[in-house]
Amino acid sequence: MLYDFQERKFQARLLSDHEESIAEVQEVENLLNSFKTKLAAALARCRIKHDALSIDHILPETVRNQELRASTLPLYAWINTCKISPEEVYHSLRKKGYNKVKCVLHMGGKVFAVDQHCYDVLIFPSHLKSDLLNIDLFKDYKLIFQDKSRSLAVHSVKAFLNMDDDVLMVNTGSWYTVAHMSILTNNNCTKIFVCGVQPQTKHPDLKNLFTQMGCENIEILPETFLNIESKDNRLQKVKVILLLPRCSGLGISNPVEFILNEHEDTDLLKDFSQGGTSEDKLNVLAQQQYKQLTHAMKFAKAQAVVYCTCSVYLEENEAVVKKALELQDLGTKVQPYRLSPPVLPLCSLKDIQLSADKFFRMEPSEITNGCFLSVLTRERDPSETVSVRDVLARAAAKGLLDGIELGKPSKREKKKKSKTTLPKASATNTNSIQLKIAAFLNREANANTNRSETSTTKTPLAQKSTTQVGASSQIRKPKPATSPLAPAFAKNTPPSRSYERRSNFVRPRPEDRMVVLKPVEIVLPPVSFPYAVPQGIRPQALAPRFYYRWAGPKPVMSGYLPTTSLTRKGEKPKNSPSSLLRRRPWL
Repeated sequence: MLYDFQERKFQARLLSDHEESIAEVQEVENLLNSFKTKLAAALARCRIKHDALSIDHILPETVRNQELRASTLPLYAWINTCKISPEEVYHSLRKKGYNKVKCVLHMGGKVFAVDQHCYDVLIFPSHLKSDLLNIDLFKDYKLIFQDKSRSLAVHSVKAFLNMDDDVLMVNTGSWYTVAHMSILTNNNCTKIFVCGVQPQTKHPDLKNLFTQMGCENIEILPETFLNIESKDNRLQKVKVILLLPRCSGLGISNPVEFILNEHEDTDLLKDFSQGGTSEDKLNVLAQQQYKQLTHAMKFAKAQAVVYCTCSVYLEENEAVVKKALELQDLGTKVQPYRLSPPVLPLCSLKDIQLSADKFFRMEPSEITNGCFLSVLTRERDPSETVSVRDVLARAAAKGLLDGIELGKPSKREKKKKSKTTLPKASATNTNSIQLKIAAFLNREANANTNRSETSTTKTPLAQKSTTQVGASSQIRKPKPATSPLAPAFAKNTPPSRSYERRSNFVRPRPEDRMVVLKPVEIVLPPVSFPYAVPQGIRPQALAPRFYYRWAGPKPVMSGYLPTTSLTRKGEKPKNSPSSLLRRRPWL
């Protein structure tokens, strides 16, 4: 405060309408103002004693770096979407002369930008704060100033929420954090529980604040977090716990403003003035953070815990989270927690590098304050896997899918349901198929015996010719014929008895049962051609040649050749010589 008083050249500070007046702060400020002449002389003597050019050099180097970053640190404000949409905010700001840019760093004039990590957060240059507080957007709680770290924590919680999941917030600090969480879940059936609020006198003021901001789903619990049992009936629908523990806050560039806005411990100012936190106090803070984190992990119904600090010490960040994961109770029936990657978008290579070990970090810089964020989620229970159809059925039962018809079950689900009934059906089908095969074999055996009886009544010449053909087919393979008509003639020769006898005992293979055999008609030309003329007889003219083709499925009787009228479709039969009308000229 003395440093701030020096910066203002010992002039009285004017309070804005939006600023909250604190009696203790006003008392100290009035005392400093009454002794401004003596304080100025004391500062001059102290500067000469330490050989310092100004009061800045009396402060530790870390504090000076913080002040340097704070001078350029932009302002962050989130949009109250319950009262206004982002597009309406952009339009209202443009009317007042503000221009939308990609980055506000080192830019003068009235400009603003949209944050890359949070879609509802706007960024303004620091020199515009006094002007922004006087516009209606901030007076009507449509835009709210708050540090970006709180918005990051709230958006991380929002990523894990379903329609009817509740949230438990611990050590929220500023009530704006609670309001932001409520506004993000305003369209859901979510309820926001806040614990750790002791003074009952502030409840009417809080209710008035929440009413003005449009928050309706907030419930304040009077107990401290460690005194709340994990099986509390009020918290059975809590799925996500947001833990914002007390920390050293060394990642904050403007600690005084942060402590006042977030209602943090004022004892931290002593640590800030010395440039760091003592080891004893750091251990005490780390122990408190560990107790709160392990207690949050005991809530059986909770599925995620978001842990966020503004510290730069490993003892308060990674060490606390890793210790809680290593020492968690694995004997309970619930699934254990594991470290999950950040759910926030990684917008730069630096964000990716800082989040390589699944922790989200933001280092103190001229753009943002320091921040550490960790997300713990329960491992998924394999026995509780829910299909998409089950989720849609639940939504339809709750009336959330009015007018939407559920699709038919997929083929995969049908196969799963029919697995138990398949063996019985397959056994019945197998028996029926076997009976059909046996009947078919009996019919074939009877047909073959009838054929053998009729073949004995044929002339000896026919028997001799068939025997010769069968014997020749068994001894040697037929050579390729020089004439294209020869293969067709060879295919039409009747099969031998030995082949018929063997075919009676061949069992059809299982895969052959499924093949549907289609009969094919082979149309052959007449057999009286120049190559078959007997010796000593010279033909008067060459017999006309006919083209043959594969025809449709018509049965062909063995031993008969089709007439020439079937050679082509749509062609009228021609007058053929008498020799061509003879059925079996070779006999």
